[in-house]
Amino acid sequence: MIDDGTGLLTIGELARATGLTVRTIRYWSDEGALPPVARSAGGYRLYDAASVARLELIRTLRELGLGLDDVRAVLAGDRTVAEVAAAHVTALEAQIRSLKVTRAVLSTVARRGSTAEETTLMNKLARLSAAERSRIIQEFVDEMFQGLDTADPVIRERMRNTAVDLPDDPTPEQVDAWVELAELLQDPEFRAQMRRAAEFNATGGGQAPAGASLWFARRLVRLGAEARERGIDPGSPEADRVLRDLIGDADPAAVLERMLAHTTDRVARYRELLAVVKGAGPEAAHREEFAWVVAALRSRAGG
Repeated sequence: MIDDGTGLLTIGELARATGLTVRTIRYWSDEGALPPVARSAGGYRLYDAASVARLELIRTLRELGLGLDDVRAVLAGDRTVAEVAAAHVTALEAQIRSLKVTRAVLSTVARRGSTAEETTLMNKLARLSAAERSRIIQEFVDEMFQGLDTADPVIRERMRNTAVDLPDDPTPEQVDAWVELAELLQDPEFRAQMRRAAEFNATGGGQAPAGASLWFARRLVRLGAEARERGIDPGSPEADRVLRDLIGDADPAAVLERMLAHTTDRVARYRELLAVVKGAGPEAAHREEFAWVVAALRSRAGG
């Protein structure tokens, strides 16, 4: 405090009182956030008690990440702290989402031991918008069902409307699953495989009611899960009753042939990846239930 009875502080005294550096206070003063209230005879900046309170507010707002423009607006009374805080929260949320995706991508890169090219691709795929992800799904489904008028329309629309969007706080596993899924959906060999399966299952499909495929899949999962829980061997006589409940009097060999079109490892992986991206575990793809039914059908079809 200068010894002139005014109670004013030099910038050095202000620094000692607040614990801030002279350099920081001088910078904020130069930027107009903390103007001096007076000058000494020697031209040094002087500050009063209100300056100390103002400085504490500046420090608080800066520690919260606000820029000097926002700080000056608050100090000038042009905006309230609440208004600036609300806007800053919105910006921070977007930044946090981006950082979480960055963390997930880097975790995936480290786990995979990815090359620079793979890292670039993963980063691009992870940051696609919901609309861009939807476009990848749409193109995949369009190619799969194009011209197949007898394909089950319920299955077609269900696949077309599949929402594949990463949450605001994706786990590394979800980012990894989305990247692998996007790569799979754009793989010409996988697309051709799914197209062949759709063509096969569309043969005579007009004779089945819409939604029959979905109904069958749900019933398969339920019956297969119950059989596995009860420890029923796929080749046992008890399994005959399970299959009868599932396929009725249909030829097991014919049902098996249709099922095998959709139970390859890559198709099963496709279902698992969808489940993980949506926040469910890979078990939601019901790989084991499908495998049990396929094994039971093989036992009866002699395959």
